[in-house]
Amino acid sequence: MNSSLYYKNMQEFDLFIIGGGINGSGVARDAAGRGLRVLLCEKDDLAQATSSSSTKLIHGGLRYLENFDFKLVRESLVERETLLKSMPHIIWPLRFVLPHHSGLRPYWLIRLGLLFYDYLGSRKILKGTRAINLREHNSGEPLKSIFKKGFEYSDCWVDDSRMVILNSRDAKRLGAKIYTRTKFDKAERKDGFWDITLINERSKEAIKIKSKAIINCAGPWVQNIIENNFSDVANSSLRLIRGSHIVTKNLFKNKYNYIFQNSDGRVIFVIPYEEDYTLIGTTDVEHTDLDKIFCTEKEKEYLINAINNYFNFEASKKDIVWSFSGVRPLFDDQKASPQKVTRDYVIKTEDAQSNLPLVNVFGGKITTFRKLSEKVLNELKPYMSIKNKWTAGSKLPGGNFDTENFDQLVNEISRKYKFLDKRWAYRLVRSYGTEVINILGKSEKLEDLGENFGWNLTEKEVVWLIENEWAETSEDILWRRSKIGLRLDEDQVKRLDAYLNVLNKNKNN
Repeated sequence: MNSSLYYKNMQEFDLFIIGGGINGSGVARDAAGRGLRVLLCEKDDLAQATSSSSTKLIHGGLRYLENFDFKLVRESLVERETLLKSMPHIIWPLRFVLPHHSGLRPYWLIRLGLLFYDYLGSRKILKGTRAINLREHNSGEPLKSIFKKGFEYSDCWVDDSRMVILNSRDAKRLGAKIYTRTKFDKAERKDGFWDITLINERSKEAIKIKSKAIINCAGPWVQNIIENNFSDVANSSLRLIRGSHIVTKNLFKNKYNYIFQNSDGRVIFVIPYEEDYTLIGTTDVEHTDLDKIFCTEKEKEYLINAINNYFNFEASKKDIVWSFSGVRPLFDDQKASPQKVTRDYVIKTEDAQSNLPLVNVFGGKITTFRKLSEKVLNELKPYMSIKNKWTAGSKLPGGNFDTENFDQLVNEISRKYKFLDKRWAYRLVRSYGTEVINILGKSEKLEDLGENFGWNLTEKEVVWLIENEWAETSEDILWRRSKIGLRLDEDQVKRLDAYLNVLNKNKNN
């Protein structure tokens, strides 16, 4: 093959991003919105690893105050309302109840920390902190009688995997290319570009591209990418910390969210989940094998024991219906305890005097992904023309309504599509916001939606997810585009698998 012709016909990009988690998708969106030519590749599905395995919170990290991470807490707290405004369908305010435990942190210290939390946050939408009497407050009903006083404060909930999907969709709208099931293979600096080879994991075909810069947002695999492909890069130590969660059937009747202090210094969140369940997490455990990420029996026991110190009923492992784990790729700041390791991100740029930068991203919280994206692009300013930042006031797909108008939107969808019951309409709006209309279109009756696979997951919705959100498998649909997997039985999953197999066969013919 003629070498000059070969390179001439290769696709050229300004930015090549490795990793389809929240940081990678956030950078792709921000960069595409500034007019850069962007390609993101993800070896699996979007949000398949850490970014779908969080505690689902947009929060400041109350416990980070104890580690004096004031910069991180401040940035996170301010971001809560910025993100809430941009995607009010998948982010919404929560009130947390923190019972005071007399044997752990002093009452005055917690009160002071929460006041500082409010002060740093510059709140406009979220309610402030207040002290509560647990014997009079409804949140005290499922708690042991020894807990007499506590605090109530605000943070936000997020559908973490959908936030990745929405950022990726907006990046695509702005011109970025998103390749899923595509593995980064190798890269070398050549003829004024990064010469990059990708492998399509389905067809095993090689894809060649050129780029002016590489952004390594591979999360827990960021160090592996460096070691296997960029041996000249200075070594940085990554600390892998596993966080595991369990999900049970509803443990209590009220809809309060709890944060419990544990005797080892950690905090445990107990949150009503998907209407009929309770989410409990998280752990902090050193992790090594990225091919095996799961919640261990020991972690399940730890979480159950932690909540049993507070509730006036006895939960057990028999109550668990699902568990999940994610690995936090934290920059190793040499702290002895896993919970003491900084949750802040570290960005390191290497250029080997070639004017072709490699930007490696270590750590980061899901809450601060937008600020991280801005700072990654700041790193590129010496190498290419970068337009001004823009994402702070922008809406993500489906989020073009105000937070306080969510219920109104549910009612509007219910009126427009009279065959939807209220719970179905609520689920659709929570997932898709105003884009529900794009999915259901001109449907006038149930039959117009096609096959129902269970829990009102219909053919119409499945096709939309495939065509617009890179969904390919039942796992993509049931556990990352939604959490309907909690509700379907084995036969229903098999029906969905069979349907997807037919679609794929027709697509390939």
